Amino acid sequence: MPVMPVGACMIAEATERSGHHVHLVDLMFTKKQMATIQSSVLKVKPDVIGLSIRNIDNNEMKGTLFFLEDFRSVISTIRNLTGVPIILGGAALGVMPEEILRFGDLSCGVTGDGQTVFPLLLKCMERNETFTDIPGIVYIKNGIFKRNPAQAWADVNGMVAPDYARWLNISNYRSQMVTAPVQTKIGCPFQCIYCTYGKIEGNEYRLYEPGRVADAAIQLIAAGLRDIEIVDSVFNEPYDHAMRVSEALASMGRWARFQSLALNPRSFDDALVSMMERAGFVGIGITVESAADAVLQGLRKGFTTREVYHAAEVVQRHHLSCAWIFMFGGPGETRETVRETLRFAEYAIRPQDVAFFNIGIRIYPGTELEAIARHQRTLSSNDMLTPVFYVSPDIDVGWMELELNKFMNNHTNVINLGSLGNALLPTVHRMGYRLGLKPPLWKYTRIINRGFRLMGMNV
Repeated sequence: MPVMPVGACMIAEATERSGHHVHLVDLMFTKKQMATIQSSVLKVKPDVIGLSIRNIDNNEMKGTLFFLEDFRSVISTIRNLTGVPIILGGAALGVMPEEILRFGDLSCGVTGDGQTVFPLLLKCMERNETFTDIPGIVYIKNGIFKRNPAQAWADVNGMVAPDYARWLNISNYRSQMVTAPVQTKIGCPFQCIYCTYGKIEGNEYRLYEPGRVADAAIQLIAAGLRDIEIVDSVFNEPYDHAMRVSEALASMGRWARFQSLALNPRSFDDALVSMMERAGFVGIGITVESAADAVLQGLRKGFTTREVYHAAEVVQRHHLSCAWIFMFGGPGETRETVRETLRFAEYAIRPQDVAFFNIGIRIYPGTELEAIARHQRTLSSNDMLTPVFYVSPDIDVGWMELELNKFMNNHTNVINLGSLGNALLPTVHRMGYRLGLKPPLWKYTRIINRGFRLMGMNV
């Protein structure tokens, strides 16, 4: 599903507020990307060009897609047109800044709170002053990579969500049943062994005042964006903050359809779900990864199967659609732990809900998973920009694939990354939009899968 570029829009808005003329080019729906870039550069004649990259790859072990070759083509096209500075940013850069800068042959990038750092960088460039001491700047000088630690800016320019209609063709996104992203906090203190949120946003929570979150939602509704997604790393941590945000959204009246696909089973109860229902939530996702204690402990998830089963009991007492997200192959995964998770999916997940299965965990530098993989000698290369994945040496991948495929063949409410890559899904989105269906589209997984199977497609 296409994703609105929340970070790029926030930085564009903050840069404009600081006194610059800003032109944002969104390549999401552009078929002739290089021609679009060329016409934009020649028309705007920019002094500085910023590039935002969200993902390095598609995180799929089987059928991996590496996105940065296109990124390098974009840089080449720009350099053939102009010699102005190119500044790199986006979530992907926060994960592997040196590797991506060198891959693109660029010398400077922005990490951390880009909506604050990028205008500061432009101010220094405007005055011909040095920028190498700005927090969050990464750069290569004389062949040596340097990274300034990001600073936790207090106010983050006061923006919870940008004015998407100011920067994007909203109708393109709405036709694909896309949600408008909103954050209620920045940062994540959890210690999951594979995660990069700490690198991107920091390890401490910075909470937005719930009233500001509600105000941002009202502005989005006024712009015609009624489907809004909370995109925090974990929505229901801290619990009290999630409750106060839900109360603030509920006080607006039910003018929007909210969802969040990042809930933790540890802080999940009837009171919170009831308040979310009052606020107008139409879908939630619980990221459990596994229903086996050995794997949860190996992943450092911070909860046990007791909380996982309790969360399922809470879901069953409510009407909210729920997506359960699993990641197979982590440290400690064996045939028995796979069976434990599949038993949970069989008996605890409602037929009207959806389960998402993924095999293998993307390894990123500096994570505990990298250290585990090297200790187990399942990782030897120092190149992690090219996608590499971890699977427990105690499990056979072929056996695991067969078991999961067998389960999926008997359950139409299960999807994986392969099914999300189905070439017909954009058409399904457009048809659903024209028929008046409302997000999230995964609510209709059983219907879509049955339709594909009637067409003779193996999904």
